[in-house]
Amino acid sequence: MKLRNFKTVPRMIFGRGAFDQLVDVVDEQRQQDDDFAVFIIDPSQRGKPTETRLPARAQDLIIWADVTDEPKTTYVDALTAQIQGHRQGRLPVSVIGIGGGSVMDIAKAVSLLLTNPGGAAQYQGWDLIKHPAVHHVGVPTLSGTGAEASRTAVLTGPEKKLGLNSDYTVFDQVVLDPALIKDVPKNQWFYTGMDCYIHCVESLQGTYLNEFSRAYGEKAMDLCRQVYLDDHPDKDDKLMMASWMGGMSIAYSQVGACHALSYGLSYVFGYRHGIGNCIAFNVLDDFYPEGVAEFREMVKKHRIDLPQNLSLNWTDAQIAHMVKIAKGLAPLWDNVFGPDWAEQVTDERLTELYKRM
Repeated sequence: MKLRNFKTVPRMIFGRGAFDQLVDVVDEQRQQDDDFAVFIIDPSQRGKPTETRLPARAQDLIIWADVTDEPKTTYVDALTAQIQGHRQGRLPVSVIGIGGGSVMDIAKAVSLLLTNPGGAAQYQGWDLIKHPAVHHVGVPTLSGTGAEASRTAVLTGPEKKLGLNSDYTVFDQVVLDPALIKDVPKNQWFYTGMDCYIHCVESLQGTYLNEFSRAYGEKAMDLCRQVYLDDHPDKDDKLMMASWMGGMSIAYSQVGACHALSYGLSYVFGYRHGIGNCIAFNVLDDFYPEGVAEFREMVKKHRIDLPQNLSLNWTDAQIAHMVKIAKGLAPLWDNVFGPDWAEQVTDERLTELYKRM
């Protein structure tokens, strides 16, 4: 059996105040005085120290990302064209994504499209990228998605929601500063953190599990419990590391049923990834009974009003579309059931799960 040779982020700075070292990270890439960098920033950071301490020079391009919806391939294409036109076709020395999972995925995708011809939609899938990306850096201001650690940039395309999965997608550098996530709104903090918790459940109960994935997944889950059940005083530090470790756990394994169903929800109804996962996970008692029970404890403790009975307003056509998207994610179902997954993942079974939501 040929074992997977996967790439991890080669350089990381962790700790409170780490953001102040971003200037060193970017300046290391500048070889000439007029070299430029691109900063793609979540609009939630406007007016915050993240903006005022930004190590940008006059020639750099600052883009306040549109995160109204989940990142789209068309939006990535538009940003790529904007960057290409900034300095007469010259490439930036670095693309820095500062924000939550959506912004980090946008930054990863743009860094790839700057060196790979064509639009983002043609690269949705596994190992379709042919050329190394522009140097790119991830700075999370929201923790849970694991985007800072992963080899994928999840985008919604004209036909599907699917990642640009590639070794070239992995960040060259991440800067993890727990001080950046302290003021995240409660619901966003919860839903995004649950993405990490669900990563761990799916990884630890998947057929792809090995001791590498188990080590990261178990520790990430323990940290999630400290954050969401114990309200640990160092919860921001712990959640940031849980997100990193949860992303590492699925790097050598895979997510599962919840993410497959969530992708359908996001594509058809536009649900953000975190809340979409929570809606889907809440009906998966048959798949992950212990995880779902503990998840509901966390929902109750933090008084989260999780949307329910949504399917009462869905049409058969909308459900059928979600079923098609979810069923098409073969690696995720392989992780749930193994190579004979198609015998278990029927249209009828998926339809019933969506109707429970």
